Amino acid sequence: MIANLEQTFRWFGPNDDVTLAAIRQTGATGIVNALHHIQPGEVWSPEEIKKRQDIIEAAGLTWSVVESVNIHESIKTAGPGRDEAIKNYIQTLKNLAEQGIYTVCYNFMPVLDWTRTNLDFRLANDASALRYEARALHAFDLYILERPEAFNEFTSEQQKAAKEYLDTLTTDEVKLLTNTIMAGLPGTTDVFTIEEFKGHLKKYEGITADVLKANLAYFLQAIIPDAEKLGIKMCIHPDDPPFAILGLPRIVSTEADLKFLVEAAPSPSNGLTFCTGSLGARADNDLPGIVERLGQHFHFIHLRNVKREADGSFYEDNHLEGTTDMYAVMKAIILEQKKRSDSGRTDIAIPMRPDHGHKILDDYRYNTYPGYSVTGRMKGLAELRGLEMGIKRTIL
Repeated sequence: MIANLEQTFRWFGPNDDVTLAAIRQTGATGIVNALHHIQPGEVWSPEEIKKRQDIIEAAGLTWSVVESVNIHESIKTAGPGRDEAIKNYIQTLKNLAEQGIYTVCYNFMPVLDWTRTNLDFRLANDASALRYEARALHAFDLYILERPEAFNEFTSEQQKAAKEYLDTLTTDEVKLLTNTIMAGLPGTTDVFTIEEFKGHLKKYEGITADVLKANLAYFLQAIIPDAEKLGIKMCIHPDDPPFAILGLPRIVSTEADLKFLVEAAPSPSNGLTFCTGSLGARADNDLPGIVERLGQHFHFIHLRNVKREADGSFYEDNHLEGTTDMYAVMKAIILEQKKRSDSGRTDIAIPMRPDHGHKILDDYRYNTYPGYSVTGRMKGLAELRGLEMGIKRTIL
């Protein structure tokens, strides 16, 4: 029997209400973690890495994946200090490798990380999910951020729907929407002000998708030779949502984008984080096909499901429900594992984590990061674990 996927759980560090002891009870054996207190562009010291690793190992778990070593904005914009930030990034990779940590997830989304408009969208069973509502994002862009170019980007129907939506909101609801969209990096409580965000937008003036792709290629060509020597597997996370928002380009959203990325710096160390939620938010992404064609480059897998809506909105559904056929995706992943086994590759047990679980049961008692409740994710992990076992028993 081919090895199972490595079951992992994201943990946000000692201040996370989800404890390592609780994670161990879910059945996960690997931890996905980052040093969120270190700013992008700064070096993760060996001492800080070892300190966090010791905490994880003392709980009987393994620090399997770093998510994320964040990319400094100067690298994305090709701004002043880019090469120094890249030098620091390489030093961080060296320090991680010294501690035996070899898988590094990252993303190249400008300014904002993953973006939602509602962090407490109630489902029919009163579970709480994350939601991206197109008209809410449009209302923010047009009438709160007041980005002039937005009026040329949205149709008259979209503008009308956005204004009608905005008119239903109270002052407090407008503030909540603004803070939800302007949230900073995962693992932090940072929220941009409108003026701060406008300053970041100004830095991206003239940076088209093609320019941003060139800057990503520059970064990869600079770090991948060192990553390969160190045995580090770099794996980029797709954009979330997988399309341009707020005037910022997104360049890791489609299969063509993923193909460009792996070809920009060909190496076993230059790979992908396959996120079914991010990629699944686009109807033109064939997820099982992406596994079949690009699965050899997968170093990390995020499994979650979204329910797409006609206007581009979506919400986080149960892991085995939603728009994505999770059976077909898992079957394709297992066939990729078989290809690796047959060809003599040793990286069969690809790290996998359940992503963005609902808040259910006693999750409401804890102040967890949005999407990262323990019971909701444990439910997702149990479902995915059973799906994997059932498919393997059937086809292998």
